[in-house]
Amino acid sequence: MNNLLPISSQTATNGQLTIGGISVETLATTYGTPLYVLDHATIAHQVTLYQQGLAEVSPNYLISYACKANLTTGLAHQLNDLGVGFDVVSSGELKTVLKAGVSSNNIVFHGNNKLKPELAFAIENNIRIVVDNQSELEKIHEICTSLQKKASILLRLKPGVDTNTHAYIKTGQADSKFGIDDIYLDQIAEYIRAHSTLNFLGIHAHIGSQITELLPYLELVDVMSHYLKKFQFNYQLPVKELDLGGGFGVAYTKSDAIPNITDYLQKMVSKLILKCKETQVELPKIIVEPGRSLIAQSGVTLYRVGTIKEIPNIKTFVFVDGGMADNMRPALYQSKYTFEVGNRMTTPKTKTYSIAGKYCETGDILAENVPLPEISQEDIIVVAVTGAYNYAMASTYNRVGRPAMVMIKDGKIIELLKRETDEDLLRLDTGD
Repeated sequence: MNNLLPISSQTATNGQLTIGGISVETLATTYGTPLYVLDHATIAHQVTLYQQGLAEVSPNYLISYACKANLTTGLAHQLNDLGVGFDVVSSGELKTVLKAGVSSNNIVFHGNNKLKPELAFAIENNIRIVVDNQSELEKIHEICTSLQKKASILLRLKPGVDTNTHAYIKTGQADSKFGIDDIYLDQIAEYIRAHSTLNFLGIHAHIGSQITELLPYLELVDVMSHYLKKFQFNYQLPVKELDLGGGFGVAYTKSDAIPNITDYLQKMVSKLILKCKETQVELPKIIVEPGRSLIAQSGVTLYRVGTIKEIPNIKTFVFVDGGMADNMRPALYQSKYTFEVGNRMTTPKTKTYSIAGKYCETGDILAENVPLPEISQEDIIVVAVTGAYNYAMASTYNRVGRPAMVMIKDGKIIELLKRETDEDLLRLDTGD
């Protein structure tokens, strides 16, 4: 379990799980459940792995956190203090990181269908824009002309690199909804050269999420090296910034393989350096966009046990006070997680349970056949590796408010997100 819980986790002599010295019982009692808990020490450790992987082979880089994994203004502020940039995909994400004090130089704006108001706001704030298609490029030019400004752009390419991950989170293959097909590059390059409103910075590609193998990334370097040469010599558009995306996987259970982040990055960039020397192209600034791998292991979710329902000779259900609305991934991706009883970490796991949520869906099952100590009402169920995508994908299904979120840093609790109340859910209702 040590490789899955936050790195500051310990088991106290009374069997209580602690994070950063604070027991999960204290957290659950103080802030209620379900509760998202993040560990700052784990996030800082993951950032360091990326910095070590890049700084030793390339002096010019940006670690751009993929905000879709998890985002609040407080979390953005903490990441900004660690020297991390930000990859945003909406005006909401963009405004969040700007409110947190992030410099526009450290923000990259993505998306396959950015709206005109979003593009205008990004251009007004001098944010890099990763262009997904010709239509978007034309919109950017029109907005720049209206605002009398220039836009700094990268082009999102389709690298044609397939990966061994869930079909819903592949993004680099030929039939992906993301990116520009090679057959359109000539006309897009010509359009960029013909319009002074467009400041071409470079190219981008992203091959998917939850990837644990090195080979697809080395293939990506091969493909992008080809495009570095093509843009410089064929299009006379030298690439100043090369964005290699993100997607490094994490372990959710003990059986999951995980990449060595530092080693992978060093091998990728070392290969890129060799390719640049071969093609006589200057090494560009390297941008990488980790999300899950920066934040996932830092997080746990705490639930209180409510009803325990035994179906003789079939299974025993443990019902918790959350479920699919605060962790959609088991229902959506059939994702597996690791579970503990946080107030009895040293008790032997003698029974098997199915962990179910409180929502009106048969599919509201967080896990089946989980070995745990014999469970009682009010026990605290801890779900590991929930720092990424759990809050980001949370909903108010059945009109239940979303959980609160806290961060543990240097033995202190930082409140990142208040619990959403019934009154919050009613606030925007009209027509009564």
